[in-house]
Amino acid sequence: MKKKTYNVAIAGATGVVGREFLGILEERRFPVGEIRLLASERSAGEKLSFRGKDRVVGLLGEETFAGVDIGLFSPGAKVSAVYAPVAAKAGCVVIDNTSQFRMDPGVPLIVPEVNPGAIAGYKKKNIIANPNCSTIQLVVALKPIHDHFRIKRVVVSTYQSVSGAGREAMDELSEQVRHIFNMESPGIKVFPHQVAFNCIPHIDVFTDNGYTKEEMKMINETKKIMGDDSIKVTATAVRVPVFVGHCESVNIETEKKITPEEVREVFKNAPGIKVIDKPLRSLYPMPLDCAGRDEVFVGRIRRDDTVENGINMWIAADNIRKGAALNAVQIAEVLIKEHL
Repeated sequence: MKKKTYNVAIAGATGVVGREFLGILEERRFPVGEIRLLASERSAGEKLSFRGKDRVVGLLGEETFAGVDIGLFSPGAKVSAVYAPVAAKAGCVVIDNTSQFRMDPGVPLIVPEVNPGAIAGYKKKNIIANPNCSTIQLVVALKPIHDHFRIKRVVVSTYQSVSGAGREAMDELSEQVRHIFNMESPGIKVFPHQVAFNCIPHIDVFTDNGYTKEEMKMINETKKIMGDDSIKVTATAVRVPVFVGHCESVNIETEKKITPEEVREVFKNAPGIKVIDKPLRSLYPMPLDCAGRDEVFVGRIRRDDTVENGINMWIAADNIRKGAALNAVQIAEVLIKEHL
């Protein structure tokens, strides 16, 4: 017999994504029984509101997952590496928002609009991985195109907001803008360069092949989620001075003939996508449009005449919602509907 409610723990509850978890669980009326808010010693004791009541944040520890059905994790990869297996061993199904388990062959990497059937693989380790924020919005748009036209190659350039680097990064952008307008020198702590009024082609650390880890995440995660290693993916990830909302310029080459009209038609029935594509009226997706929204917005759909079967498009999504917390809660919804 299915449960009517599920005990939920949020690890990293006081962070940007952790707070978003709380709001989305409430908005979507997720059947929460008991909720446990967990964080490090620095944040334990704080109070967060859920369903009209203040809840005290507890200390994340090895004994905090007894009786928990679902764990929503966003405490950082090193912390997840320690506590996700502990929670899983206690019988809690962990949905982890960090990079720690994404490429683990024994852990499913899930975007519900793309590969919900793969959720069943959680039984191997009791862990499900939530993909990188920029990967999530990309594959939501790629999936219907791949199903109809079969994708050969993807070239993606991202324009990622500072919220992807956390609360301190958002504070740094605010402080830098204030300092600059006051004719003061902006402080630089989170990013390698001033981010205000600037674009930084550097997200995460550089690897030996000249790509950053962020770019390699997009390349490798896309293939795993799509279930097709034959898709060639290359990426350039750029940090831009926007608070919320990641954008992507995407070039796609397909095996079958493809037209902008066909892509728009395919997107009409695709889950999680909203098309805004009337450029002559200056209508196309922008970060301001997607902030606080659940959909992946797509526009600027046009032919690439440099290849036989090519298309260009522009994607925007709220990286904290669909790129993180919402996607994890959607996974949990499928989990309780079809598996638990």
